[in-house]
Formats: sequence, structure tokens, C-alpha cells
Amino acid sequence: MPQARISMRKAKDLLRMKWSLGLSHRQIAGALSIGPTTVTNCVQRARLAGLESWEVVGALSNEELEARLYPRPPQGRERPEPDWTEVDQELRKKGVTLSLLWQEYKAEHPEGYQYSRYCELYGRWKKRNKLDMRQQYRAGEALFVDFSGLRVPIWKPGGAEVAFEAEIFVACLGASDLIYCCAVRSQKLVDWVESHRRAFEFYGGCAEIVVPDNLKSGVDRPCRYDPEINRTYREMARHYGVAVIPARSGKPQDKAKAEQAVQMIQRWVLAPLRHERFTHVGQLNQAIAPLLTAVNDRPLRVLGISRRELFERVEQTALQALPEAPYEVADWLRYKVGPDYHVEVDRHYYSVPYTLVGKQLEVRLTARVVEFFEGDRRVASHARDFTPGRHTTCAEHMPPAHREHASWTPERIRRWVGRTGPEARRMADEIMASRLHPQQGFRACLGLIRLGKSYGADRLEAACRRALAAGATSYRSVASILKNGLDRQELEPPAEGRTVEHDNVRGAEYYGQEEAPC
Repeated sequence: MPQARISMRKAKDLLRMKWSLGLSHRQIAGALSIGPTTVTNCVQRARLAGLESWEVVGALSNEELEARLYPRPPQGRERPEPDWTEVDQELRKKGVTLSLLWQEYKAEHPEGYQYSRYCELYGRWKKRNKLDMRQQYRAGEALFVDFSGLRVPIWKPGGAEVAFEAEIFVACLGASDLIYCCAVRSQKLVDWVESHRRAFEFYGGCAEIVVPDNLKSGVDRPCRYDPEINRTYREMARHYGVAVIPARSGKPQDKAKAEQAVQMIQRWVLAPLRHERFTHVGQLNQAIAPLLTAVNDRPLRVLGISRRELFERVEQTALQALPEAPYEVADWLRYKVGPDYHVEVDRHYYSVPYTLVGKQLEVRLTARVVEFFEGDRRVASHARDFTPGRHTTCAEHMPPAHREHASWTPERIRRWVGRTGPEARRMADEIMASRLHPQQGFRACLGLIRLGKSYGADRLEAACRRALAAGATSYRSVASILKNGLDRQELEPPAEGRTVEHDNVRGAEYYGQEEAPC
């Protein structure tokens, strides 16, 4: 590996230790505080120049030694100049180094620049073209994301009043600078994560690292050394196989790419739309799309090609493939398991294993699924049901005693009670219909069967008939009628068919008289 030249004073000391003292390259390197490869390089140059003894080297002046070790090319011969723009583009590709590019250059042009001069000229070109050498990213390495500070008003129908101000999400790839942006309703977690999904789909793949700011939607607790990422955001990153590394607080240079992209979007996308009035976010995104395309297709001043061309050449194939299904945004909540081994989530009850009664569980809630976790272990999963007050129960979650009753159905209960008679069956139907869930009336229906065994089928039928006539559709009403012997009494006719005679009752003829004028 070619090395940068050392001073001739050190070169003389090095060759003296080599030819006169016979020290090893590692010993010489330690004595002169240089690398062993630098020693090897200097010795090889000396041998090529015929300087293989200390007597010859010691007789040379520093200028003569330098001319022998580092001979200059003949005057008048021009060395081929590399295409530094192409070199810069190649450096953005994964695994490509300046040393590799120099070796390829020398293989094509043996008379070309040596490595140290090659690096020096490339550095000058970078400085002359004002490219930030501190932010060089490999293709597919980093995606920078942020919200634009500039919002766009969304007007209510009629255009008389602003409904809300839409946020503008901006993303920029590190190597190609290809920009993506979209409008969302807010900076809330759902919009933040959804914007990432859209960005990944726009690029057709994922970078290895996502670099956000320390906004609350993504980072629960900012810290320079160990920031705490929001769980939903972390789960999204795991789904797409990316790592989230937030920029340091108060260090805009960590996300300079995002800052530049935001500035581009504000100037070339949002500013031209400032006179437009939008009534919904979708309409705003439709207006953004062609302006964003124009930004990405505009040639870059230094490289002479557009961001899109640079992306297609350098970065597109370096991105990680998208997963088969997009990430579905989920909320994480904490709930306590009730004594009936069910957890109430959004007014619906879902079962978990009965052994978890009384414990706090984490709940992952999406539009389609409800999942329960004890630590990192998933203990239950159900399809989401939005019916309030109902139960979703899995038989495997029940204790053994309850599992025996899991096979009970409303029809089976009706058949059992119906063996007593039609009135008892009607009572069972009314009891189950009065409950939010038919299973909640099973125990009361079984109580009717027990009453039939204690008092006999005929008395139970009569008691059910009396309770139904009075509108008292419960096990307690039937049991009270039987206990007090009311089932043996005849039912009185409905109150509408009876007239009560009394001195204070006026009668129908009274209301037939004409009213006296006032």
C-alpha cells in the first residue's frame, strides 16, 4: 500500500537502522514513531533506487536522497487527470474507498499520480466545489427525516375559515440526496410513522439508518448517549429492518442533509403553493407531487446530474428490500386483567389466560388486531371487535371448571329449560335477551331448571306465566313467586279491562259535556 512520504531526516535514520544496525521493521517503526508499512515502503524505494548500503545513503544530502527516493516525472509529460466528479459518485457506493479507486486509476494509467498526490488533488477538488467532507454517506446508509417548520393551512369548505394547518414531512437519502415530502394532519405518532411508510415506498427500499430529530412522536426521552425511542416507532423500525439513531439535541450538523432538504422544499414546493387554498390534505399532496418531481429532476450544480439520476446510479440498488406487508400503526397501552380473566379495551372485553388475573399487561392495539404482552412474551391475540359491552373469549384461556361450560349455547339452554314447558322456555328467552351477551344469562336459566326440580314442572310453569305477565323476567322473580305460593293464585285480568266505581271518579259522561265559556 503506497504511503505518504516522510521527512528525509527520518528517512536517513530509518535506512541507517536498516542497513547499519540490522533492526527489524517493527523495531524501526517503534523507534521513529511511524507505522511498519511506512518503513517497508521507504526500504522498497531505497532498493529500487539502488541505495542498499548505509555508506551510499550517508554520503547523500537530503535533497539528493529525496530525488532518489521520490523521483519526479520528466518535465513536459502531463499526467492524466481523474474525473473527480465520477470519483466522488463512486465513493458513495457501499464498500468503495479512495484507495481502491486509486488502484483502478493506476491500473489504467501507470504514469498517473501516486496515492498521496491523488488524495491531495481530490481534497482540493472537494474544497473548491464546497462539498462538506464531514458528511459522506455510503449508498443505502442513511435516511434523514424531519418536519418542515412551515405549515400549510387547510380551509373549511367555503374557504371562510382555516380548519387546521397541515404539517410537511421531509425525508432525504444521505448518498444521492433524493428528497421525499408529503403533507399530514399533525406531528402525532400515527402521522409520523405513516409518513415513514410512504417515504420507504417512494424510494422502493429502506436505508440502514433513519436519523430523526428529537421530536416527541419519535423519542420519548432525548439523551446524547442513550435516547429512549418511542415503542411504536421502534417497532416500525424493526418491521422495516432499520436502526433509528436520533440526531443530538442542539446539533443541527448531525442532520444537515435534512436541513438542506427542508430548505429546498420550502423554496421550491411550498412557496409556489402559497396562494392556493386547499380543503383537504389529499388535495395538497396532489399539488405537491409535480413540484417535488421537478426538484429531484433539477441538475445539481457541482455534479451536473439530477438527484434522481444519482439515486438510480448509486443508491437504488443499495437499499434494503421492503417487507412483504407494510407496517400497521399500533398503539401501546397498559391494562389490568379483571377477575373474570378478561381485559376491557375500548369498551370491549377480551380474554387472556386465567393465570394472569390481577396482572398488568401491555396491549398492542391496531385497527384489526388486539395483542396482549407480559414483558416481551405475547400471551393472547384477538381480532379487534368494536362492539361495546361484548366479550371475545378463547376457550384455552378459561380455567378447567369454566371450560366445561364453554360448549353451552343459547339453543342448548333453551332445549333444557323447554323440557319443563313453553312458559319456562319463554322465560329463558327473555332472560338471555335482557343480557348484553346471552352467555351472561346461562346461570339464571340453570337456576330455573333447579326450581323445576324443587317445586315441580307445573308450579314452575305457573310461576313463569305470572312473572312474564308482570314483566318480571328474572330468576329472582320466579323464585320469589314460588316461595310465597303466588303461583297457586289465579292471574287477575289486565288492568285496562276493569272499571273502578268511586264517588271521586267522574265517568265518561262528564267528559262528553260542553265546556262553559270563560
